Amino acid sequence: MPKRGKKYTGAAKKIERSKKYSFQEALEFATDNSYVKFDASVDIAVRLGVDPRHADQMVRGTASLPHGIGKSVRVVVFAKGEKEKDALDAGADLVGSEDLAEKIQKGWLEFDKAVATPDMMGVVGKLGRILGPRGMMPNAKLGTVTFDVAKAVTELRAGKIDFKVDKAGIVHTTVGRASFGVDKLLENTAFFLDTISRLKPPSSKGAYLRSIVISTTMGPGIKIDTANVRDLIR
Repeated sequence: MPKRGKKYTGAAKKIERSKKYSFQEALEFATDNSYVKFDASVDIAVRLGVDPRHADQMVRGTASLPHGIGKSVRVVVFAKGEKEKDALDAGADLVGSEDLAEKIQKGWLEFDKAVATPDMMGVVGKLGRILGPRGMMPNAKLGTVTFDVAKAVTELRAGKIDFKVDKAGIVHTTVGRASFGVDKLLENTAFFLDTISRLKPPSSKGAYLRSIVISTTMGPGIKIDTANVRDLIR
């Protein structure tokens, strides 16, 4: 196991390992005990009662959190003509077509999200090996393959997140920054959990939200009492 630093160890000692905390308690602890010198992200990991090996139990979706995630998101758009202007007016960092694809093929990856109009997917498809593993590939299910590029860009820049259950049945995402304060983090967390609860596959049996852990950047995980979820998302 990797050796933990003194600050991490000090924060971890304040957590009762056998206790499961309420969301209020966990977020108060996370924001009060973040020890990094920058505005730490507040992350949530949810273990779901699904088997991702089965296609009908794959959980994937998006959520436009009420208060965003506190991060400046760089967005590029594959579009031509009028849609190019729409994307730029909405705040896209760069818009192009074959020229943009060529730039990316040469190694340029200074962006976080990519949007494409459907007619551009022939060009974008060639970038699958580059963008796919990085989670940057435009996807119709996530709203990033669309002719309404202005809406897509606006939502992404406002902090729209996308999430997907991993092979272990866990969904990881960011719900904000330590500087948001507990109230905003609670609202973001509630919105995310409500979204993921609505995506429960019909074939999933038993408890769906098996366990939840909240942490900050480089900080210890805090186990949540899942019985509090219903009260949070009412």
